[in-house]
Amino acid sequence: MDNFFDLVKKAQAKAYAPYSNFHVGAVILSGDGNYYSGANMENAAYPQGWCAECSAISAMVMAGEKQIKEIAVIGMGDLLCTPCGGCRQKIREFGSNDTKIHIFSQKGFQKTFTLAELLPESFGPDNLK
Repeated sequence: MDNFFDLVKKAQAKAYAPYSNFHVGAVILSGDGNYYSGANMENAAYPQGWCAECSAISAMVMAGEKQIKEIAVIGMGDLLCTPCGGCRQKIREFGSNDTKIHIFSQKGFQKTFTLAELLPESFGPDNLK
């Protein structure tokens, strides 16, 4: 978990959050064993911002990979900063029910969930076959 913690803190430091001042970082471990980072990016036109998980997924896909093995997320404060509903669905697109989602705070590791725990009975690519 230490490797994830270091990487996710570095990603969080790159967040662009001038409106909420709530910095989020995310790091993906892909199926090929590579790491991809992302940070939230706010925009004055609020719905146009990007979540950290979304930007990490975009980096992974742009590198030619399409499988999330694990993802780590860090937010501000002491409460769990789990992926929002939209990001849970995006993780589902490239993950599986067993995909691990590690949650960190500034102090360190907090909890691990599987995607099935955060998005039960999800709709995904298999539903379209």
